[in-house]
Amino acid sequence: MRYTSSAVEALIEAFAMLPGIGRKTAQRLAMYVLNEQDGVTLRLSRALLDSKEKVVRCSLCQNVTDKGADPCQICRGRSRDRSVICVVESPTDLLAFEKTGHYRGLYHVLHGVISPLDGIGPDDICIKELLGRLEPGDGPPVKEVIMALNPSVEGETTVLYLSRLLKPLGIKVTRIARGIPVGAELEYVDEATLSRAIEGRGEL
Repeated sequence: MRYTSSAVEALIEAFAMLPGIGRKTAQRLAMYVLNEQDGVTLRLSRALLDSKEKVVRCSLCQNVTDKGADPCQICRGRSRDRSVICVVESPTDLLAFEKTGHYRGLYHVLHGVISPLDGIGPDDICIKELLGRLEPGDGPPVKEVIMALNPSVEGETTVLYLSRLLKPLGIKVTRIARGIPVGAELEYVDEATLSRAIEGRGEL
């Protein structure tokens, strides 16, 4: 059923574009926004605009950060082990590892995985930026790269591709342990399982 108000219908369609949001949920969200006080609507709209105008990718790890805070807080952290980089698919995966409190190295966010069926190749994700970080520079050399990608076909393809690029560089390439079920999304895995996975990582 379409609403008689074109503005309401446009709002529903906008919510329905979000991942995991069907039309019924989009309708409920739209009605919530319409029935709430103006302060909530303005706060939501301001937050959405700020996220597009003020958020950038960290020039080092490609994680999200605010303009004027580049490199990000993690990359600037003095207590971080700069000899280890954990490669993840998305910023939400990075947050999942940070919540465990066990990993103290650096990260690299690929913003996707290689998926030929979807037309996503190596040049479409942040592989070039990762390789740039591994070149000799002023800081301590990177000794280990941990592959922490989702255990999907696309994730496995990306891990194999990266390991073939990194091994000739003399860098140790490891992957998180197999305690995470195949097909699981890292952002939904509990902290204890993630901690065991990264502690029990094996060399590729």
